[in-house]
Amino acid sequence: MLDANLKTQLKAYMEKIRRPVELVAALDDSKGGRELEELLGEISELSDKVSWSRGNDARTPSFAITTPEADISLRFAGLPLGHEFTSLVLALLQVGGHPPKVAPEVIEQIKSLDGTFEFETYFSLSCQNCPDVVQALNMMAVLNPNIRHTAIDGALFQSEVDERQVMAVPTVYLNGEVFGSGRMEVEQILAKLDTGAQEKMAAKISEKEPFDVLVIGGGPAGVAGAIYAARKGIRTGIAAERLGGQVLDTMGIENLISVPYTEGPKLATAMETHIKEYDIDVMNLQTAAKLVPAKEEGGLHEVVLENGAGLKTRSLILAPGARWRQMGVPGEEEYRNKGVAYCPHCDGPLFKGKRVAVIGGGNSGVEAAIDLAGLVAHVTLIEFDTQLRADAVLQNKLRSLSNVDIITSAMTTEVLGDGAKVKGLTYKNRNTDDVHEVALEGIFVQIGLVPNTEWLRGSIELTERGEIVTDMRGQTSLPGVFAAGDATTTPYKQIVISMGEGAKAALSAFDYLIRLAPAETPVLEEA
Repeated sequence: MLDANLKTQLKAYMEKIRRPVELVAALDDSKGGRELEELLGEISELSDKVSWSRGNDARTPSFAITTPEADISLRFAGLPLGHEFTSLVLALLQVGGHPPKVAPEVIEQIKSLDGTFEFETYFSLSCQNCPDVVQALNMMAVLNPNIRHTAIDGALFQSEVDERQVMAVPTVYLNGEVFGSGRMEVEQILAKLDTGAQEKMAAKISEKEPFDVLVIGGGPAGVAGAIYAARKGIRTGIAAERLGGQVLDTMGIENLISVPYTEGPKLATAMETHIKEYDIDVMNLQTAAKLVPAKEEGGLHEVVLENGAGLKTRSLILAPGARWRQMGVPGEEEYRNKGVAYCPHCDGPLFKGKRVAVIGGGNSGVEAAIDLAGLVAHVTLIEFDTQLRADAVLQNKLRSLSNVDIITSAMTTEVLGDGAKVKGLTYKNRNTDDVHEVALEGIFVQIGLVPNTEWLRGSIELTERGEIVTDMRGQTSLPGVFAAGDATTTPYKQIVISMGEGAKAALSAFDYLIRLAPAETPVLEEA
């Protein structure tokens, strides 16, 4: 199961295990059962502190990771390979006594949770967002005996997925009821379990002194802006809904100069590591709700967060990024995560052997159709324009696939369902106005991005599309407020461009501050 290089790496990690770890497997005669037996055997051979044995469970193949020295209930149903291999490694280490890398206050909050918490997480091995949820709940199960967690490979337990009508991953159940869907970090999970956590966080944030530069947004533009500002030695803060931004939803990245290939979550982790090397006040999982501009030039701008906290700053860099654009048709919102999806890499395996549609004929749409064609029974690609807009090489690949239909000059008009899940869609032929119905089980929307700027309307100049208007220096219509990234009028929404624009905005903010600063308020001169 594991190649020599992976075994060497895993053996090095497992040297950190401090106490006995027992792997108790419920196996069957399926291919998955045989592969799991082989995997557990290989893992147990790498450390004298790890052993495995056979046991029983309602789900097979599956295995529990536990220790005789603590009350821990943590189980994987399926083979945690692919993106989930890191989840397996961390579970082994943490059950084995290696401390998790989270803030002490988070650990105490987990340990203090009272009640019974039976979590089940459905994941797919190709989902880049699933490991964050699996790892967070595994860690919570290690730290608190009241918390139990089972991570379930949806592709391997397809009948269970169908019965519960799971159509998006990660999907988390708590005590048999849906708890949440999509990427969640441990702080978000705790906020849902501990209702007083948000109030405490808001109070703590509101007590912060004004920043010299405050960055809103944790994507490539925001991280670059924060790093470049901090390098000037000025007081820098960054408030982000999620550190990493939309990069976390990106599978393969092949055009970041000097990095031939990486994946979004890996790049996001690298950005987070880089930002921690500087004296930057990182406020993750914070959503901006309102901008209150300074009353006079040189005054303090204020950003009010969704939790009610207020952050004040002498200069501001807006990098709120963008999100997937929705079709805006009847049924789309009703069947979101019930067949309507936006991440083919994450949710594609849940539609194995089924019929799906991809909406959008650009590079993202065509790439999604190609990927899905290898999993599902049939793909119907629907494009509004008269022709596909993807690169020729992608179009040629798509047209070579026998289980793909391409429909152009078509406008999707409605998502159809039975109240619980998607059953099809209707589209209008833009040449004849004829309306057609397509029977299917899944719809993947790939029609571009919309900037996250609704909260800025009325306080700063925006285009009709909601983009922040900037000049060549990243300056907005408000003195001392700069912007960068996908939410601005800068053309070509690319990671490398966002990074450069974020750095430029920080340099512009610094230039603004040194020209504004009174003599009694020293600001470091540029080196």
